[in-house]
Amino acid sequence: RPRFARLPPATGRRPRGLLGWLSERLALFEAVAMARNEEKAMSALNRWTAQKRDLERATNLGKSTYMGGALPASATFGPYAAKKRPKIASEVSTVRECEHWRSELIRGVAQKIKEIQNAALGEHRIRDLNDEINKDLREKGYWEDQIKALGGADYKAQAKHTEVYGAELASHSGYKYFGAAKDLPGVRELFEATTVPEAPRKTRKQLFKHIQPDYYGWRDEEDGMLLLAEQEAEHEAVRKEVARWKAEEASRQAAKRQKKGGEDES
Repeated sequence: RPRFARLPPATGRRPRGLLGWLSERLALFEAVAMARNEEKAMSALNRWTAQKRDLERATNLGKSTYMGGALPASATFGPYAAKKRPKIASEVSTVRECEHWRSELIRGVAQKIKEIQNAALGEHRIRDLNDEINKDLREKGYWEDQIKALGGADYKAQAKHTEVYGAELASHSGYKYFGAAKDLPGVRELFEATTVPEAPRKTRKQLFKHIQPDYYGWRDEEDGMLLLAEQEAEHEAVRKEVARWKAEEASRQAAKRQKKGGEDES
């Protein structure tokens, strides 16, 4: 028998002769070739999808986000490689691109805040995540400053009323704790021991510093609506006073006539 016939069979049973062994090996090779072809096709499809995503991102920078399938965060293939976020916000000269990088930071912060809620990550991983979130929030502030400097929206003024990020210690302003980081050893005790300082009382000079003439009513004559309301109230008061006087005068005349009639009878 040929030497290659001594190779172990592809199945558990022994092949029936050389012909059976060859047919079984041929079927195995065909299956492997089909699997390789499918892998090549999937690899080509992935490359084409990544190129399409990169092209959309380069064309619509700051306008929209790619809404295709589950793709990696950055491009791996294609000529349109994903552009990296600049380290210095002042290097970007367009509001649209600044808005894009700010949105990317917000998405990253939201993902990390979601991840840090898991207390099973371990103390070191939670501390690293909390540091990364604070770093991203500071960088987001730099992009918001650049957007405002270029004539865009003032996001920091809006955030005072709409956004609340983490818990901040009164003694460590600027650094915040998120999710499971608030329950770390040493951090929880700081939050429990922290007392909110009382607001200092204002002096008489500070109280009178911002008082305007309106406080004393010196500009009431300049308010047209107030003047109209005063005139209506004045007319109503005059009408009531005239009606009261007429009623008193009528009763007085009636009393006089009654008195005069009694004198005539006597």
